[in-house]
Formats: sequence, structure tokens, C-alpha cells
Amino acid sequence: MQQAPTDSRTTSDGGATTDGTTRAPQAAASFGAALEKTAGAVLNRGLNVRHIRFMALGSAIGTGLFYGSASAIQKAGPAVLLAYIIGGAAVFMVMRALGEMAVRHPVSGSFGQYAGRYLGPRAGFITGWTYVFEMAIVAIADVTAFSIYMGFWFPDVDRWIWILAIISFLAALNLLSVKVFGELEFWFSLIKVAAIIAMIAGGAAIIVFGFQTGGSAAAPGLGNLVEHGGFLPNGFAGLLASFAVVMFAFGGIETIGITAGEAADPKKVIPKAVNTVPVRVLLFYVLTLGVLMSLFPWNEIGSNGSPFVQIFSGLGIPAAPHILNAVVITAALSAINSDIFGAGRILFGLAGQGHAPQSFGKVSRHGVPWMTVVMMAGILLAGVVLNAVIPEDVFVLIASIATFATVWVWVMILASHVAMKREIARSGLPASEFPSPWWPAASVLTIAFMALVIAVLGVFEETRVALYVGGAWLAALLLAYRLWVRGRGRARAELVDETAPLPVAKAAPTDVTHDRL
Repeated sequence: MQQAPTDSRTTSDGGATTDGTTRAPQAAASFGAALEKTAGAVLNRGLNVRHIRFMALGSAIGTGLFYGSASAIQKAGPAVLLAYIIGGAAVFMVMRALGEMAVRHPVSGSFGQYAGRYLGPRAGFITGWTYVFEMAIVAIADVTAFSIYMGFWFPDVDRWIWILAIISFLAALNLLSVKVFGELEFWFSLIKVAAIIAMIAGGAAIIVFGFQTGGSAAAPGLGNLVEHGGFLPNGFAGLLASFAVVMFAFGGIETIGITAGEAADPKKVIPKAVNTVPVRVLLFYVLTLGVLMSLFPWNEIGSNGSPFVQIFSGLGIPAAPHILNAVVITAALSAINSDIFGAGRILFGLAGQGHAPQSFGKVSRHGVPWMTVVMMAGILLAGVVLNAVIPEDVFVLIASIATFATVWVWVMILASHVAMKREIARSGLPASEFPSPWWPAASVLTIAFMALVIAVLGVFEETRVALYVGGAWLAALLLAYRLWVRGRGRARAELVDETAPLPVAKAAPTDVTHDRL
């Protein structure tokens, strides 16, 4: 990847900043230059429009929908649809903020780099490592869900055996080129999207023609959304409680921003991917769960396995439960694959900043940061232990912790975006090519909503542990930064601004014929 020259928009004077950090010298002004100096390698740009577009679609369909939705429904009832709409709107604003920064600075490391550039090196260190922590926790949740799905077919096999097998398989795939990862995600996402659309169409047909579902006294219909305790059966408190699971479902969607460093044309593909977020939320969450709760009353949707499989088992459709179980297994595999990819690329960026061991910046001959893949595989082995020790409680525990880490990363993305917008206005820099809408009101409201979600985790006893674990994690990161980060790691990140300059109108050619007269 060839480095663009540092332009006048990049501060690289080596002087001190207002927060006491130092500016990196011009020779290491860009991320790529710094990484080449420390690790001697860069990533391949092997993801095309098709890969990223389907990664964007697939990132909305994972464990949070196929497994976690049952828990969210039990907390809020049919009002969970409102929770997904509100949460989806907030996530869209996060993605637009990330998209604006990714188009301006398409680098590997993404929001970890942006926090380091606009909020300071300490913020970049905390943001990057918290995302790695998030992906590790989410991946453990995903492998846990995968083992539960496999239990539908093989109830007598211990869960940890499936987890060990899938970790080995996906780690091997991620050691191949990024194009292999992109192709794998493309087909995984295609299967998930097709299954969701087929499920919506089939469920809608059952509702319209009024077929009776097996295992339920209530006939399918839209009336199920209001006839069993009302649309808000557990009150406003139930709606608030559901946000802990709802926001977990959206976790990992920010992986789209990470692909900027390996996208063939980030200025074209990133905006297209980000702008599909509202459609994905409405289609994959609101419409899908609306159909499910119309087929069966919300209070009959349990959490023993995927609610999708449970419902179609009740419908009495031959082979439908097995087909859907294969789909949710595909969704889990896709999610785990993305978790490994996302954490690995952020670690690669942290190595370039001096915030992680230089070994994480080394890539294989296929352009893959192989050490990060090995580390993620090692972390996922913790899922084997957890499922062997506490198989019944592990999902709720790690989902709440993952929600804290996810929301924290989103807040840092929004804060970095606010700082960037202020710098653009203060320094008179060219306007962004993909600006976030409704600035600044939408950004302020989204940050306030994220603070509410974190507060909700502390209100309810079953999710309060997330605040304890999250607080301990942040404290550990602050201590690690103070003790171990030195030299270039204490310098504010410098990123090349790739915003196209405003076109300058050329003066009309002077008519000089009068000089010849």
C-alpha cells in the first residue's frame, strides 16, 4: 500500500499539544509509515464492493438476533420493537460518524486510530484495547450460542467439544488471505439474508391466511402484539431493561469501519455500506421480530435455543426446524469469523501506534496479521472453560459485559467525531465528503442515549456485573498505559487527510487579440 504524501492539513511539527502529548515527527506522520518502521508490513487491500456490502448486511444478523432476541422479548414484550427502532437510530448515527472519519482517514485500526488522533494517545489506547476486549467477549458469546445450536442435533455431545472444533477451523481460515475472509463472509451473509427474507415471507403468509400453529392456543395474527398484556406488558422498566440485550445485538456492526484499511475503494464502498443500516434494522429486527411475535404470543417465546427454531417447530412444517438450525449455525460462524477479523485488525493498528507489541504488526505472506489471529484463538479457548464450568449461565453474563464494552467504544467513536468536526471548523479544513447528518444535535442526543444504556446496566441486578467488570477493565488499561506505553506510543496519532480539496474555478482565458491590433 503506497503512502500518500503528508499534506498541509497534517500537523507534524514535533511540538507539544495542549494536553501535554507530543506530535509525531513528519517522517512517521501517517499510520502506514509508522507501521513500516516498526513492523515492516502492511495489509492487502483485498476486499471489494461485493464483500463489504454483504459484510454490512451480515453484521446485522447474528447471535443477538437469533438467540438473544428471546431474552429481549421476555423483558419488554412486543415493545421490544420500539427498543430496536430507538437503538437502531442511535447505531445509525454512530455508523455515520464512523463513516465520515473512515472516508477522511481510511486506515487499518479505524476508530482506535481516530481516538488517538483527535482525543489523544491515552484515549486511542483505551478505545483500541476495549474493542479487542469487546470482540473477545462477543466471540465467546457467539461460540457459546454455536454450541447450543449444535445441541439441537447432538444433545448428548458436550458443548465445549463443538467450541474447540470451531475455534480451530475458523482460526485456520483467518490465516489465509483477506480475500478468503471476504468470500466466506459473502456466502455466510447470503445464506442469512435469504433465510430471513424467506422467514418473513412465510410468516406473513401464515398470518394472512390464518393457519393454526401447533403448540399454541392463540391463532397467528397481528392481534398477538397487543392481546397478551398489551404492547408494553412489563411497563417502561421492561422496555429499559431490554436495551441491555438490544444493544448487544447491534454489537460488531462497527466492523464495517475497520474494513476501510483493506477496501479497494473506501470512499465508494464505505458510504454505501453505512447507508444500508436503517434498512437492515427495519428488515432484520423490527419486521422479523414483528412477524415472530404475531405467529406466537410473546410470552410463549422461550429462551431454550433459538426462538426461530422453536417457533417453526411449533408450526409443524417438515424439516423447517433443521433448516433454520443450519441457518443460525451459519450466522454464528459468520459472527465468530467477523469477531476474529475485527479484533485482529484493531490489534494491527495498535501495534502501529506503539500501543501493542510489535509482533501484532507482522503479517504473513498473504498479508494477514497472523499473530492477532493466534491471540484471538487463545482467548476463545476461555469459552471452552466457561462452557465446561457454567454452561447454563455463561451467555447472559458475557452478553451484558459485551454490551458495556460495545457502548463504550461507540461513545469514543462519537467523541472522536465531535473533536474532528470542531477541528475542521477551527482550522478551516475542507468539508467532509461523507458528512454525518443533523450535526451537532444528533451526535449529542446519541451520546446521551449511550450514557442511558450504561446506566441501565447498573440498575438491574442481572446485568450489574457488567459495570464492575467494565470499570475494572478501564482501570487496568489506565494502569497499563502509565506503566508500559513509552516513546511513540505517547505521541498523538497523525493520519493523512484524504479528503479531496474543493475544486478551484479556473479563470477564463484572457482575450489577447487586442494586443495584436
